[in-house]
Amino acid sequence: MTDKIIPIHPATPSNRRSANITQGKSRAPNRSMYYAMGYEEGDFVKPMVGVANGHSTITPCNSGLQKLADAAVEGIEEAGGNAQIFGTPTISDGMAMGTEGMKYSLVSREVISDCIETCVQGQWMDGVLVVGGCDKNMPGGMMGILRANVPAIYVYGGTILPGRYQGKDLNIVSVFEAVGQNSAGNLSDFDLKEIEKRAIPGTGSCGGMYTANTMSSSFEALGMSLPYSSTMANPHDETKNSAKASAKVLLEAIKNNLKPRDIVTKEAIENAVAVIMATGGSTMLCCTSWPLRTRLKFLGPLTTSSACAKRFLSFAT
Repeated sequence: MTDKIIPIHPATPSNRRSANITQGKSRAPNRSMYYAMGYEEGDFVKPMVGVANGHSTITPCNSGLQKLADAAVEGIEEAGGNAQIFGTPTISDGMAMGTEGMKYSLVSREVISDCIETCVQGQWMDGVLVVGGCDKNMPGGMMGILRANVPAIYVYGGTILPGRYQGKDLNIVSVFEAVGQNSAGNLSDFDLKEIEKRAIPGTGSCGGMYTANTMSSSFEALGMSLPYSSTMANPHDETKNSAKASAKVLLEAIKNNLKPRDIVTKEAIENAVAVIMATGGSTMLCCTSWPLRTRLKFLGPLTTSSACAKRFLSFAT
């Protein structure tokens, strides 16, 4: 009886990176690890696609992300890829502010980008889909995408729906304002408690053009998220549909070896800035565009203010 020959498959356009750890006799130990997770022999010619999952129950911004990660996995598998899920941490600015916890907030962007870069590069992933929805895992996720520079796409978790009290819409800022009004004697303790309980009715990113919704709009303008994905609310099914569609688009990008740095050019960043000017978005974009520019070595000035204003007017009209 002859021993079964271990096939050696040449790398294809879809698994040009993961072939480094899945192909050839010398990689038999590597493949054993995959078999332990249910992989079959035919899976080793498919692309290995990371899903950086920002889901957590730390904050409502991220507590509704698991369903999007699940939809992305389904889309990856339907499109002929192998999904590999890994986690990223998060800090809630809304909970940590005013405490020592905020000392960990800004630096958490680097931790998140480190997580993504480490997993993608260490595991030779062919592409990565990042799922996030808060102030830090959005810029941190994009920084990780640009560091790794493998085919990638960002899936935004979607905004929170508005709260409601006494005929008025509420969001997180309503609670801050209510605290001030209560301190000034203009709002009762009862009304303060009711606003506190009703302002955030469910999952999703803070409802307004704060950092998360600003970043999601800029990611669309950069070309790193699907059109209209920044306009969706997390509780609605369209977010899951968008996540699944994003996964299928990513598989095409992997086949064509279309990388983030091919898309996120200096002009794309200027386009994102113009969109945020037009929508009245958060100035936090300025804190994030600089590390993106540094990573991409765009260290010169962006478009002049007059040129940026012209682009802003084109969006506004």
